Amino acid sequence: MPQRRDVIVVGASAGGVESLRGLVSALPADLPATVLVVLHMPSSGTSALPSILRRESRLPVHPATHGGPLRRQHVYTAVPDHHLLVVDGVMSLSKGPTESGHRPAVDALFRSAARAVGARAIGVVLSGALDDGTAGLVSIVARGGAALVQDPADALYPAMPENALREVPTALIAPVSTLGDVLTALTREPVADQRPPATMSPSEMIEADIAENGPQEGDLVMDTMGGPSGFTCPDCDGSLMTMPGSRRYRCRVGHAWTLEALAEQKDAQLERALWTALRTLDEKISLARRMERTAIQRGNDLVARRYAASVAEAADAAGVLREFIRADVHAQQGTSR
Repeated sequence: MPQRRDVIVVGASAGGVESLRGLVSALPADLPATVLVVLHMPSSGTSALPSILRRESRLPVHPATHGGPLRRQHVYTAVPDHHLLVVDGVMSLSKGPTESGHRPAVDALFRSAARAVGARAIGVVLSGALDDGTAGLVSIVARGGAALVQDPADALYPAMPENALREVPTALIAPVSTLGDVLTALTREPVADQRPPATMSPSEMIEADIAENGPQEGDLVMDTMGGPSGFTCPDCDGSLMTMPGSRRYRCRVGHAWTLEALAEQKDAQLERALWTALRTLDEKISLARRMERTAIQRGNDLVARRYAASVAEAADAAGVLREFIRADVHAQQGTSR
């Protein structure tokens, strides 16, 4: 009996709840596949996603559990602060390093499904910002799996679908309203026999291991990742190394960053640094003014003039910094439109 595609892995971020509701509402009750869902979420608390999707779905929807079986005709959602993975034919919840600042991360799920079930996997990228899911979708296709991407014009946030299509131009494209029909059709197609079997690259296999277990001392992890990137990890300040053949980076403890996510995080770091510098300048001005007043009260004109000069210098610097921050905010608002 031929194999069929029976593991559907779905990734979403900003605007993804709406897309997921539309997707699960269109899935038939007799879907011959397991559906695993990662939605970017805060690391603390609990996720309301299962209850939200349960109201729309004809399939049972549950939070994923460590070691839980992949039951067909069921939907499982990632839980906060854990990667959702497929390992040895069951679900696995991992505290592996974050990827692009996320745990759970879409790439981690996709990559694990590619390694675990190969051509039986279907990867689905929905609405979201940046590019989580792109590298994982590449892994699924490399192993003979199918790729499906929400039409960017149909997504509230098109960046994730657009980035996925840039790297996987052969992916099927559909609006949310027809995604369920396309998925159902894909699950009923026999999987072509692969000879020789399609394989993931060595770096992809290492990344799959890191998501599951974290980097272990003595592993080939960093020595086989490629050369230094010249960048530091926003999570731990460690050196980032390039991932061969991709625009991705890993640090020694395993944090992963795509080029787009790293650029956004560096923007955030710069903004924090600018506001810290502005606050420090304002505090310096306030302190210098107090010292100037104290010097005047004591009749020490020379010291008062020195503090007045310090106030003027700091005020000029603060004014320049405020103008830079204001211009940067306006530029970002124009880019987001």
